[in-house]
Amino acid sequence: MFKLLKYMRKRDWGAMIIIAIFVVLQVWLEITMLGYTRPLSSELAAQTITMQDVWTNGGFMLLCALGSMIASFICSFFCVRLSNSFSYNLRNIINAKISSFSSNEMKSFSTASLLTRTTNDVMHVQMFISIGFQMMLKAPVQAIWSITEISSTSFEWTMATAIAVVIILAVVGTIVALVLPKLRKAQKLIDNLNGAMRENVSGVRVVRAFNAEDFQEQKFEIANDALTKNQLFTTRTMGLLMPAMTVCMNGLTLAIYWIGAVLINNAAIFERADLIGSMNEFTQLAMRAVMAFIMLIAVFILLPRAMVSARRINEVLDTKPSIIEGNKTADENIKGEVEFKNVSFKYADGSGEVVKDINFKVNKGETIAVIGATGSGKTTLIDLIPRFYDVTSGEVLVDGQNVKDYREEDLNNKIALISQKACLFKGTIKDNLTLGYNGEVADDDERITNALKMAEANFVFDLEKGVNSEVAQGGTNFSGGQKQRLNIARALFKDAEIVIFDDSFSALDYKTDMLVRKNIKQNLKDKTIIIIAQRIGTIKNADKILVLDDGKIAGLGKHEELLKTCPVYKEIALSQLNKEEL
Repeated sequence: MFKLLKYMRKRDWGAMIIIAIFVVLQVWLEITMLGYTRPLSSELAAQTITMQDVWTNGGFMLLCALGSMIASFICSFFCVRLSNSFSYNLRNIINAKISSFSSNEMKSFSTASLLTRTTNDVMHVQMFISIGFQMMLKAPVQAIWSITEISSTSFEWTMATAIAVVIILAVVGTIVALVLPKLRKAQKLIDNLNGAMRENVSGVRVVRAFNAEDFQEQKFEIANDALTKNQLFTTRTMGLLMPAMTVCMNGLTLAIYWIGAVLINNAAIFERADLIGSMNEFTQLAMRAVMAFIMLIAVFILLPRAMVSARRINEVLDTKPSIIEGNKTADENIKGEVEFKNVSFKYADGSGEVVKDINFKVNKGETIAVIGATGSGKTTLIDLIPRFYDVTSGEVLVDGQNVKDYREEDLNNKIALISQKACLFKGTIKDNLTLGYNGEVADDDERITNALKMAEANFVFDLEKGVNSEVAQGGTNFSGGQKQRLNIARALFKDAEIVIFDDSFSALDYKTDMLVRKNIKQNLKDKTIIIIAQRIGTIKNADKILVLDDGKIAGLGKHEELLKTCPVYKEIALSQLNKEEL
């Protein structure tokens, strides 16, 4: 929990200091107010009280109460401001950290878990600061101050209060010991529930198509039932606290009056009035001391969950990205050149190398296609260029420079990637096409139109609002082929030196596939094109074709050459086209 304090800004620290000052002021005013009850009670018992005494002591009590109320209001105001400011800053930091993760780090946390940590866990920390921080400061100050005042009175009353405090601490310690493991488990159970819900929503069409509603409902019910049982245990156990506190407070009050009755009965007549005043003051001080421990109980209710949430947040923030960006800028003399030198790669949790000893070079303006059986390492090979992963050995060079030496922004500016899975964001079509751009570039209508035409996404012009048409989250209001064409248009709008198509034509029909490739060939003659594809028709006119088999290069050359020299390529080709077509 304390590790998160380093993410507080200067104004947050200022708010904490203000809260601490006004908490001490509030406690002082409340204790001072109790001091005025003693002379009133004593004079009333001695029947010597006057209206002047009532107005004087009562007036000071009202002033103390008013001052305490103002101090409490100021504390609450700054606590709310502190909690919201800190949670706002913390969410931004977590989001920025997640954005810096490579694919390796993303595999360490599930999507559902990262969402929970960014929202639910931050909310628990925020709630603790908003509600618990003020009580955490006030409770010890009030307890120490009250006990100090109490210890100067009767020994018997002091012992009664001490016994009540020990019982309270024992009860609280036992309950917290029982509940803390369950609270630690609760956030993981929330992760599981979010994961089941997210899976059910994102795959709703598949679930319906296979009549798997009962199966999915059962998965959700299992996760929901586990979380509910956990929450019921913690809630019921925590529910024992208030009855226990009520018994302790009432028992202490009875003990004080019983001891007071004995002391008053045994005292001399002239001492009894003072004892009655002392007993009334002591009763209120004792209640203040007990209330301080009740506030600590409220803190103990909030703190364990906040601590668990803080630990989960720190797990994300303490994760060191495996991809460390370089500090070199791009060389303007070389553009669009990609070279692999003795490249091998294996996943961190993998047992063997996925790609092994890869060597090839693509010059500016050339088109290279990568083909191979499923699981041969095609996508993994391409992912090494934009540094989604770093090579295990060897070098990947872009424009003659190792990709590890580039600043991340400079490397990304050189590459436009169209991934296997079409990814669209909520907003407008224009927002999606101009992703990462603003100002004049984002408002370049001619550039947007050209990108859409090259991607054969002419359906956009038929929409009522054109490029300003809304895109649902995930692009669910478009077909698979439409989403893929919009993804291609986004990459073409970027106008990068290197354009990578990672099996991006699979969702297109043969005619659209042919037209898009024709447009690319005509308009991107000075660009380096890298295509991963399964269709021979898509890649056979490439300048070079790289054939992968079990992570190794099985062949490299043109279509005609590979038919003669590479059995793996010939087998793939014959599975799609007959000899005459080839």
